[in-house]
Amino acid sequence: MAKVLGRTRTTPTGHAWMGAPNGALPRRGPSRLLLVVLALAILAIVLWVVARPPVGNPFHDRTVDRSPPALLQAISDLSVYKAATGDFQTIVDIEKDSPLLPPALKGERTVFVAVGNVDAEVDFSTIDKDAIKVSDDGHSATITLPRPTLGPAHLDTARSHVASRERGLLDRIGSALGENPDSDRELYLAAEAKIAEAATQSDLVARAETNTRAMLTGMLKGLGYDRVTVTFVDPPVEK
Repeated sequence: MAKVLGRTRTTPTGHAWMGAPNGALPRRGPSRLLLVVLALAILAIVLWVVARPPVGNPFHDRTVDRSPPALLQAISDLSVYKAATGDFQTIVDIEKDSPLLPPALKGERTVFVAVGNVDAEVDFSTIDKDAIKVSDDGHSATITLPRPTLGPAHLDTARSHVASRERGLLDRIGSALGENPDSDRELYLAAEAKIAEAATQSDLVARAETNTRAMLTGMLKGLGYDRVTVTFVDPPVEK
């Protein structure tokens, strides 16, 4: 009679159960939860493939053009860029007298407090394609611009005023009769000239270069350039 390997155990109901050899437990199949997860994953992949628009060969190479837009057009649109504005205040003190008459009779002295401003501008409309250099990798840009120039002085008449005015007797009579209606024009012209001169002695041009460089650097980095160099040169001398 053949000998049966293993041990016989009794179940709680009293029935005999033949155990595996050496006390090993019987093998179980894959967990039901694992099968459900795998089924859901396969279903999600199928739905994703079906929902996508047809793309042809999935192994075909794709070309993406990441080149930034043209720089020249973007910069030329700026035309004349007001890079900085300087506010100035000056005193105009003008005295007129007569060599033959005393000041009490003929003469005038006016003290004029003048307030005005001067703009420093960069003319972008004159640059051409040679003013912009782009590196081969498309990450760097070098721009050469004309140095900022100072515009005319603008007098702020609302804040400018005559601080004092002394006139001789004859001048007061002439003013009362309406003579010399453009007496203050000379003051305005002198004030504008002094403000323009003060602008040339200030750091307004250097400030304009700094502001222009910062503006272009921010703009071009927004267009995809990592390194931006802006240089200024003196405009050619007209012959």
